[in-house]
Parts: sequence; structure tokens; C-alpha cells
Amino acid sequence: MKYVNAKAVLPEKLVKELQGYIQGGYLYVPAEPGRQKRGWGELTGYRRELQLRNQKIIDAYHGGWSVEELAEEYNLSVHAIRKIIYRA
Repeated sequence: MKYVNAKAVLPEKLVKELQGYIQGGYLYVPAEPGRQKRGWGELTGYRRELQLRNQKIIDAYHGGWSVEELAEEYNLSVHAIRKIIYRA
């Protein structure tokens, strides 16, 4: 979570009002219901990119590639390749 200085985003009057309740501490402001953030990688498309890569790894494994060959091809550890294959 990123902290933001209240003076940078809130009107001065509101900052003064908040200082009546809390000074020099941290205040968490929850998001409105229904406006929650998306999951990791959903905004950038990176999650989908990894899903496609992982499916290619699984397909190659079923096509006869060894775990070691896949690790070399995708610059991943053997352990990471095994996790991808066995999770499917």
C-alpha cells in the first residue's frame, strides 16, 4: 500500500478537520463497495500473458519436451516448470 500525504490530495479545510481526530499517524481510507481494485496483473494484461506462456509450457511437456529442456527454453528453474506442469 502506498502512503499519500493528506495535504497533497485533500482540501486544507478537510486536513484541519482530520487533524482534530488524528495527527502524525496513519489513516486507512477503505474503497467504496463495488470499486475494489482488480487482481494482480489484470490491468496490465500480464496475468493473461503468463497464463498463455504456462499453457505453452504444458503443451510442450505433453508434446515430449523434458522439464530440463523447458527450463532452458523459458529461462525458468526446473522447480518452476514442475509447478506449472503439475498445477494444470
